Amino acid sequence: MNWYQKEINLEARRRGFHVITSEVINQIPEIKKIKKGILHILIKHTSASLTINENVSPDVRSDMEKHFNKMVPENIAYYEHNSEGPDDMPAHIKASVLGSSLTIPISNGDLNLGTWQGIYLCEHRNNGGSRKLVATIYGEE
Repeated sequence: MNWYQKEINLEARRRGFHVITSEVINQIPEIKKIKKGILHILIKHTSASLTINENVSPDVRSDMEKHFNKMVPENIAYYEHNSEGPDDMPAHIKASVLGSSLTIPISNGDLNLGTWQGIYLCEHRNNGGSRKLVATIYGEE
């Protein structure tokens, strides 16, 4: 069994839900070496998150953004943490609801996702900037 770990840099994206599966795979060529194992990904930020969902229809990503904005609105009077703008505290809440990490099986050198599944970067800030992920692989070659 082998371990690999590296940091991945993602380009800055606008607020919303973005499929990043190919970008992740392209930055971790070690996946191709693994016959059976797991990939664990952690986002190193508190105002963005990761999830797995529909990888084809942009309507799903748009609907996710609309739903989370309604579920966790901006400019709520009881938010105390607002020094970085009205999107800041809602971004932290959304990130906690969705989560900061994913664990995905690797089979025969590829992520073992379902046909319509993809990795989402969920950018909850209007101007979140570039994002960093830590990818850890454990598996047999």
